[in-house]
Amino acid sequence: MSVLRHDAAGGLAWDSQAIASGMSISSASTTPTFAENAEVGVDAFRASTAATASVMVNGPSGLVDASALRLAVFTDTWTPQVNGVSRTLERLRDAVTSRGGEVHVFTGNDPCARSAAGVSRSPSVPFWAYPQLQLAWPDRGGVARTLHAFQPTLIHVATEFGVGLAGRSVARATGIPMVTSYHTSFASYAQYYQLGFLTHPGWRYLRWFHRAGMRTYCPTRAIVREVESQGFANCAVWSRGVDVQRFSPRYRDGALRETLGVRDDVLVVGYVGRLAAEKGLGTALSAMAIAAEARPGRVAFMVVGDGPYEAEMRARTPAPCWLPGALHGRALSTAYASADVFLFPSTTDTFGNVLLEAMASGLPVIGADVGPTRELVGGTRGWLVAPDNAEALAAAIIACVDDPAARLQRADRAREFAEFSTWDRVWDGLISDYLTLHRPVR
Repeated sequence: MSVLRHDAAGGLAWDSQAIASGMSISSASTTPTFAENAEVGVDAFRASTAATASVMVNGPSGLVDASALRLAVFTDTWTPQVNGVSRTLERLRDAVTSRGGEVHVFTGNDPCARSAAGVSRSPSVPFWAYPQLQLAWPDRGGVARTLHAFQPTLIHVATEFGVGLAGRSVARATGIPMVTSYHTSFASYAQYYQLGFLTHPGWRYLRWFHRAGMRTYCPTRAIVREVESQGFANCAVWSRGVDVQRFSPRYRDGALRETLGVRDDVLVVGYVGRLAAEKGLGTALSAMAIAAEARPGRVAFMVVGDGPYEAEMRARTPAPCWLPGALHGRALSTAYASADVFLFPSTTDTFGNVLLEAMASGLPVIGADVGPTRELVGGTRGWLVAPDNAEALAAAIIACVDDPAARLQRADRAREFAEFSTWDRVWDGLISDYLTLHRPVR
């Protein structure tokens, strides 16, 4: 029996009885759990589950008890760093603990970090090419002792740098079940930075790293296809969710729009995220200039975030514009909802968390037509344009100015999509999969 069944409309729906009975979120009911394979190891498990690659780890919410799960997470990025990976992993910790499980996080230090229960930090230094990223090389003996005291039933290695390497090494040495997750599109970054010569050795390293685990979680089907083409095995889609109470059109604020000095008929184009060149912001700036010239007085720009490209954004974003830096909490919700359309020019993201936040806030998306963005935006929740093409981005912005009815229709579809993409659905699916792989404490 599968946990997926055909619904009345001919689509696929989750069989809640199957999941409630503890069934694996895999495509075949004969898939053995790690406990059944503890003696034969990961290689035999991989061979027996080859047919389950690319399963979707999402399911109905409110069903999963995580009290038997003791999860050790190894990540090179964690709060107070603000990025998609650190935010997702924080939510993962909260989801497991709220369902009765225990989590211990291993990560690097950060100048702004505070000590916290359940978090072990190792000395780290800024990465020369990306100072916001701290690189650490944990003492593996100390890691092993902490793990022994914590007694994890599963290790989740979330990054491939020093902390992740330590987690992989200790998991292999101790036999604790391990899963990995793939968050960064290596091929896209190598192409963007003209480092094509690193592609072959980079993929070889990543293949070696991830094939040591029993599962590699990827945020979209497009990324699953990418990594499977490079020899990854046992991949599954671990999608993302959004809090539709926190991000909602009800936070729209006329006073904030007055800060921009704009009328109701002025289109406010929003961007939220890290301000970094690899996010396609050079293309976005050119598109903004084209649109502002083509429709003078009809377009304004809101850029929320910080990062190494901030000075360039402040110097080149056409007026009227508002660049408040990074925002959090209610201020962030208000900024999203007070825009009219969301700009997402990135071709390097494996999953744009900000896309779901924008759609939940009632914004259609203008995005680069690449696999991960295409899966979220589709053909009804915004506009997909040729990647790295400022003229195409500008044409979509201009279309939003000229046809507000079409923009509002796509805004409605975007909000509907976000309302279905709840975090509870995501977490219960992921934790269900964890529970088929972990080794319970005896």
